[in-house]
Amino acid sequence: MSTTATPTPVSLHPLSPLTGDEMKAARQIVFDSGLATVANEALRFAYVGLCDPPKEVVRAVDSGEPGAAARIDRQVRMVLLQGPEADVVEADVSVTRGQVVRWEVVEDVRPPLQMEEAYAAQLALAACDEWNAALDRRGVVDRSLVQVDPWPAGTFGLEHEKRRRITKCLAYLRESPDDNGYARPLEGLLAIVDLGRGEVLEVIDYGTVPVPPTSGSYYPEHNGPLRTDLKPIEITQPEGPSFVVDGNLVTWQKWSLRVNMDPLEGLVLSTIGYEDGGRVRPIVYRASVSEMVVPYGDPNPMHQWKSAFDTGEWGLGRMADSLTLGCDCLGEIHYFDDVFADERGKPHTKSNAICMHEEDYSILWKHVDMVSGRTEVRRSRRLVVSSIATVGNYEYGFYWYFYLDGTMQLEVKLTGIMSTMAVEGNDPGDHARMVAPGLAAPYHQHLFNVRLDIEVDGPENTVYEVDAVPSPPGEGNPVGSAFGTTTSLLETELAARRNADPSRSRTWRIANRSRRNGLGQPTAYKLLPAATPTLLAGPESSIGRRAAFAAHNLWVTPFSPDERRAAGDYPNQHAGGAGLPTWTAQDRDLVDTDIVLWHTFGITHIPRPEDWPVMPVEYTGFTLVPFGFFDRNPALDVPPSSDGDHCHA
Repeated sequence: MSTTATPTPVSLHPLSPLTGDEMKAARQIVFDSGLATVANEALRFAYVGLCDPPKEVVRAVDSGEPGAAARIDRQVRMVLLQGPEADVVEADVSVTRGQVVRWEVVEDVRPPLQMEEAYAAQLALAACDEWNAALDRRGVVDRSLVQVDPWPAGTFGLEHEKRRRITKCLAYLRESPDDNGYARPLEGLLAIVDLGRGEVLEVIDYGTVPVPPTSGSYYPEHNGPLRTDLKPIEITQPEGPSFVVDGNLVTWQKWSLRVNMDPLEGLVLSTIGYEDGGRVRPIVYRASVSEMVVPYGDPNPMHQWKSAFDTGEWGLGRMADSLTLGCDCLGEIHYFDDVFADERGKPHTKSNAICMHEEDYSILWKHVDMVSGRTEVRRSRRLVVSSIATVGNYEYGFYWYFYLDGTMQLEVKLTGIMSTMAVEGNDPGDHARMVAPGLAAPYHQHLFNVRLDIEVDGPENTVYEVDAVPSPPGEGNPVGSAFGTTTSLLETELAARRNADPSRSRTWRIANRSRRNGLGQPTAYKLLPAATPTLLAGPESSIGRRAAFAAHNLWVTPFSPDERRAAGDYPNQHAGGAGLPTWTAQDRDLVDTDIVLWHTFGITHIPRPEDWPVMPVEYTGFTLVPFGFFDRNPALDVPPSSDGDHCHA
């Protein structure tokens, strides 16, 4: 479109994280283009991230193809706000060429909630007479101790929703500035605020409920005496870790991968492969949390609207923590910083946003020969790449594990503080549970969708559903104990809308039918799901339409660079149906093609007293396991432990 800046010389890999200089350049290119309808200082940057480069360019660079570096075009994707209306501008900016290459106004969509605007909403409430009158009715004297939580508002056909970017605000009362406000909800008080204009649209008072009487402190000084019998654990690697880091490229024990951070998806891993026979065999081109939703199941009008798309409405990368040695990570640690742009488009650095280390993980394999008495055992070890995001009251830890035998796994660790409600008496109804005197927590779910751009031994893959099934009784099953498997080819998108079935030990096998192992079988990996739920809300409900991706545990699509997130690019106040339901309705062919797996998993949280005042970690996730990818156990070459010959005596 318009060239306005000096092109940036290319010295970075196509998948290297954006640098601060690139963000500054992209911002200036937008300013100089004159395309915005508002003054530069009024323009807001709702998203600034790396445009995914074409796969063929990445592969050409990685293979050392002559002239490949000249094809690198570093582009920045931006979502811009030009005012308070419910419109955005999508801009792609080439910092390589110094040019805006796309400028498109997208009408009637809402970007993630903006931090500046959320803060302005709190200021607007503080100055609102109706809000203050409601606080007076509750006997609140010190307004500085009122905690206001702006929430995504959802979509319920309200007049306030039309052409506005809004938030619904809940309130809590702290006893001191560092108190746990969730112990004392100001129940019955709800406000709707226009985020773009900082205008209070409505204050709703459903009636006062007594503030719960007990503290929710989780600080050590309030929970003593502390245990004194925990002895120190020292994790040392005198020769250093086994991984090698070059920029954002990591190599470890035959694995290779690139590490990045996206403002919305958070931790992103790319070009994941495993070295075998002198060459790196591709497994996953790109892996990320495309979306997650937290729907609440209490029909009380104070809580029935509550849901949060923590990727699309907040941003797991924007909310990522700076991690601390000995607290969040333990061992010989390598940290990756995250360079991100604020809402003015200016770059900042979040230190230690990603943690990487090795862990001992019990035994890898073992056998005692009963004839010779010889024992062979190998210790398992895994590479851990992790980040933690604090999204309001909850923390989410994302831990990608890579094992010596070619297995990879994502484990999500959920902790933090539950969203609470004050209850008069001791009966919260059928959709919540008491967690402290006068305090309950509604039933809710945490459902994640991971986008796995699969390339098992190359880009042309096919997916099969594999069930373990009992064999019918009869001559072929004389004692009734036989069972086998059924394998179903998932040929098209509609056929590939599937759910987990633990009763059948269901897995999904991703095969490359043009590559064969030593037994003549197609090389493959299998997706091993956990016993995972799907969305419990009805499909015609607001959240059922908006989070339709969570109705199934598996979706498969042919690769398309524009299909990025399971609920679409703008789930905030969206009417629903975007993302996977729309894409897969095309029922495109999936056989022997470049495919993307979308896996939904998570937990249904029925609160318990032990989850209060801060929740012990709960785990969920999935595993990708080689299934005929290798000719035999690929970990036979792992050496015995160096600290004892008795391990293989």
